Amino acid sequence: MRSLLYVMTALSVIALAFWAYRENYATQQALGNVEELRYEISEARDRLAILKAEWAYLNRPDRLLDLADLNFDRLQLLPLQADQFGMVEQVSYPPVNIDIIDDVVEVSNQEASQ
Repeated sequence: MRSLLYVMTALSVIALAFWAYRENYATQQALGNVEELRYEISEARDRLAILKAEWAYLNRPDRLLDLADLNFDRLQLLPLQADQFGMVEQVSYPPVNIDIIDDVVEVSNQEASQ
């Protein structure tokens, strides 16, 4: 009986050692994946910062004003005037359709009648 207990204990220790070995390598692989993802995220943030800087550079008000002046005739732009704006009351909204129910609908519960 004792020898069976020793054999079972030894097999349990071997099984736990194998499990710990596999878990260690799985953990190391997961940590490697995390490092790769962090690197990709930092690269994406760097690209995003560059794109934001380019966008800010291209949307400078003085540059846009120069472009508008340069392409004023080609784009057929008109100077902004006060009479180009309308009042809110002049906006035509779609009519609201309110359906009125004239007939009374009788509802019955079949479960209650049984």
